[in-house]
Formats: sequence, structure tokens, C-alpha cells
Amino acid sequence: MPHRYALPRFAGLILALLITGCSGARPSAPNAAPTPEVGVLTMAPRHVSLVAELPGRTAPYRIAEVRPQVGGIVQKRLFTEGAEVAAGAPLYQLDPASFRAADSGARAGLAAAEAQAINARLLADRAESLVAAKMISQQDHDTALAARRRADAEVAVAKAALEAAAINLAYTTIRSPIAGRTARSLVTEGALVKAEQDAVLTTVQQLDPIYVDVTQSSSELLRLRRELDAGRLKADRGQARVTLTLEDGTSYAEEGRLQFSEASVDRGTGTVLLRAVFPNPRRELLPGMFVRAQVAQATTEDALLLPQGGVTRNARGEAIVLVVDAQGLVSERVIHTGRVIDNQWLIIDGLKAGDRVIVEGLQKVKPGMTVRAVPVKG
Repeated sequence: MPHRYALPRFAGLILALLITGCSGARPSAPNAAPTPEVGVLTMAPRHVSLVAELPGRTAPYRIAEVRPQVGGIVQKRLFTEGAEVAAGAPLYQLDPASFRAADSGARAGLAAAEAQAINARLLADRAESLVAAKMISQQDHDTALAARRRADAEVAVAKAALEAAAINLAYTTIRSPIAGRTARSLVTEGALVKAEQDAVLTTVQQLDPIYVDVTQSSSELLRLRRELDAGRLKADRGQARVTLTLEDGTSYAEEGRLQFSEASVDRGTGTVLLRAVFPNPRRELLPGMFVRAQVAQATTEDALLLPQGGVTRNARGEAIVLVVDAQGLVSERVIHTGRVIDNQWLIIDGLKAGDRVIVEGLQKVKPGMTVRAVPVKG
């Protein structure tokens, strides 16, 4: 019976394997967790220019609304719409016929007054000699002197009338009061215009240089002033520098200067108007464009900047950072931040020069842990 001893043979083999397994080496305990590695930034003071980015709109440097100073019929438009004109360039010609006639009449009136004045002077001179010889009375002498003075006054009146007529005749040519770019004409040849009418004929705008009007909240200005008064910031000397970002996101090539700020706060918006002036040689900026202005308002020599990713908030909403000491121990620090400069927080309080702040690997550590700090560049 060949299968009779099969079971005991396999049972012995299993027993031998069990004995061998028990006598072998036991697996070792797992190794301790490695020390986490984090990136730290060492706080170092630096010179920083504090720049406020503010919304703004362009405005012409000068704008002239062209209106007639005498009435008449428009004979001709003398400019090309949208073209650059010089100061004093003719824009419109009114019918000058009636004004030429008035000018001629004033010249004739002056000539008559001057003739009368010559006669009055001769009579006054003759009266001077006659009264000295007692050939006429003192009253006749005084009458001759008064007539001479009246004639001189009539000459002055005639000269003023001639000057007024000449001015009105010159006003029949309507000229540009400033150099700049013309707008479209609002009248055509044959139109009747009146002196000092409300409706404009056209406008002329000076675009180089050009203004940029920006607004800043009064609360930000107050905070800036307090920081300046406390000595934490220094005001820029001279006019503050301003740069522009255009509507399409590109940077404007020319740099401007802050010219002035309004002395009052807008009641509706709580903002203060700041006006900057920019060169505009290529006429790239046109009145009414929306822009973003970067205004350099102050500087500081010992600013501490921290990347925004290194700052978190606790349950109370306070800004906190994790700091690593010389032994690699992590601790939590509550800080106070100011404005954002180039995607970094300006630290007002809570950190000092030399502190090592975790900016990479925050999710791997918590206060009380020991870490291996690797420096990163700020």
C-alpha cells in the first residue's frame, strides 16, 4: 500500500520548516522619523521706496473752448479737424465787411478830431498872447484853454473808438488761444454766430505734457502721515515720482511727477485727488483714459519684508509666523503687517533683524518641533 506513509512524511517537513522559522532572526523595529527640512528667510533690513498703486484718469494739460468774440457769418473753417495747431493759428474766418466799415469810420472820426484839436490849440496859443497884452478878457482866455482841452479829449475818444473797431475787425479771424490738438468743428460755413455765445465752435487741448488725476483714500493718507511723523518713514525729497500702467496692462515709458494734492476730502467717496504731470511726446495718452498710477510716497532704510506665503492667521484672525531659533526649535510669533510691496508684507511689529522665519514647508511643522533650517533667498 504505497500511500500509507505519505501524511507523516509531509507533517515532518512542515514541522522542520516551523522550527527553522522560529530559530531565525526577528525583524528589526522601524527607524525614528527624520527631522523635517524647511526653508527659512533671515530678516534683514533694506532700503524700500513705498509705492501706492492708485486708480486714475488722464486729463488735458490745458483746454480752450473756442467761442466767437464778435457776431457774424462763418465764411471759412481754416483748420483740419484733429490736427495740431500753434498758439494764435487761425481757426475760422467771419465775414469782416461790416467791421471794416466800422474801422474806416473810426479812422475818419479820429482825423476830424485831430483837425479840431489843431484849431483849438492855435486859438489857445493866440489867447495866451492877447491876454498878456490885455487885449482880451481873462474869461475869453479861459474859454480858449477849455476848448483846447476838450479837443484833446475828443482826440483820445476817437483813438479809443478806432482801437475798438480794429480789435473787432481782428476778432473776425478766430484764432487758437493755445497750442494743441483740435477737436471736431461744431459749426460749418454759413453758420451765424454771436459774440460770447454759450455754444463752442471747437476745442483745443494741449496733450504734451498731460495730467493724470488719481485718488487716494483719506485713511491711507492719514496712516502715511502718522508713519512719517513717527520717523518710521522718510518723505521723498522734491516731487514724488509716478509711473503708469495702461488699460491694456503695459507700462507707460515716461515717468511723471506728482504736482499737488487737493486740500479737501471728497464727501461722497472719502478720497483725496492727487495730480501728476507726464510727458506725452508721442500722444500715447489721450484725455479720459483710465490708468493705474504707482506713486512713490516715502522711503524707509530699515524695512523688513516677508513673502506673503510665510504669513498665516490664527483663530483670532491675528497674523502669525513660525520662527526657528539657533537650536532648530520652532515657535509661533504674532506680527503686525503694513502694506504689500512686490508681493511681500511690510512688517510693522513682531519681528526683528536676524529672526529666521519659515517660508517653505509650513505644512510639515508646528510650534515645538525641531527642524532642519535651509536658508532661502528673499
